[in-house]
Amino acid sequence: MDLKQIKLVIDLMKRSDLTEFAVEEEGFKLKIRRGASGAPVISSPSYGSATPFPVLSAPVSAPSPAPAPAAPAPASAPSAPAGDESGIVYVKSPMVGTFYKAASPESPSFAEPGTKLTETSVVCIIEAMKIMNEIQAEVKGTVVEVLVENGSPVEYGQKLFKVKQG
Repeated sequence: MDLKQIKLVIDLMKRSDLTEFAVEEEGFKLKIRRGASGAPVISSPSYGSATPFPVLSAPVSAPSPAPAPAAPAPASAPSAPAGDESGIVYVKSPMVGTFYKAASPESPSFAEPGTKLTETSVVCIIEAMKIMNEIQAEVKGTVVEVLVENGSPVEYGQKLFKVKQG
């Protein structure tokens, strides 16, 4: 587990009611906890095993009510066509972050209604933890509708673009 993944877990904890997270991978153990008040809970690492593990606590912040994370879905993969919308698929968010339709405020949008897409077309940027992630369409077709406002927060699996395949 790398630092980027650990930061994503902490961000998820800040956005939800999750108070404890633990993972163990090939001699690496990590446990992140926060108290009911949101204050960090510091525990001593366990040295009973051959590899001690660090104990981190989430940043101090009162837990805010937030919706539970969406059920796992294929990251950024188009969804199956809806029953009444033959040939329509959706480009979904592969992560939690902030949606941007262009590389900068002065730049043109990556994708607007009518834009022709290939599987490798960049359709937007999602900022997660100060990292700008270019999101590819992963579907060939034409943008029918942009479903998210520029600068809006997005959730994992949230529909971003409605695309007519073809």
